Amino acid sequence: MKTSLFARGALAALTFVFAQVAHAHAFPKLQTPAAGATVDSAPHEVSIEFSEALEPAFSSITVTDSKGKPVADGKSAVDAGDPKRMKVTLANVTPGAYTVTWVAVASDGHRTQGHYTFTVK
Repeated sequence: MKTSLFARGALAALTFVFAQVAHAHAFPKLQTPAAGATVDSAPHEVSIEFSEALEPAFSSITVTDSKGKPVADGKSAVDAGDPKRMKVTLANVTPGAYTVTWVAVASDGHRTQGHYTFTVK
């Protein structure tokens, strides 16, 4: 019976640890334009809402065209009013495929990164 109680306690502790680790990273919740989307007109910005607050100094978004040329009009920034939202203004967006690459450092220091594409008709 003691082994069973010990096993349950250990399982509960591991579940708690894994839950804490999973919540310590910032992951995209909403992307505009969305991943894989085809939009009718050129967007003026790309924004990503994350699951956690971001550290502005270490988080970024870059957007490149199909030739790898950056199309951002300046640097990306974490929204001062919403630390879970990061955006970048775009310029020179014409029909074609675009790649969004993001780096998100949560306010607790954990880093995640990724990329996705969208297409402008």
